[in-house]
Amino acid sequence: MNEANYPTERNLDGIFFRVTRDGKGASLCFTDLTADEQESILSKYDREALQRMCTILAKTLRSIGDFLDIFGAED
Repeated sequence: MNEANYPTERNLDGIFFRVTRDGKGASLCFTDLTADEQESILSKYDREALQRMCTILAKTLRSIGDFLDIFGAED
């Protein structure tokens, strides 16, 4: 994968993982990883670690929503 296909690095969630991109190591937030990178990481962690990550992601999403005063779309 090349640089043009990587998500924009926003550093929103504060959950950093070490990945290799284009032969170089990078420490990136979970939400800045590609779907393949995320899947690879999720397959390596136990239930407790995944629960902690979900809690952090929920708090982060809530914080962003509160700050921007945004709501999900209604059907």
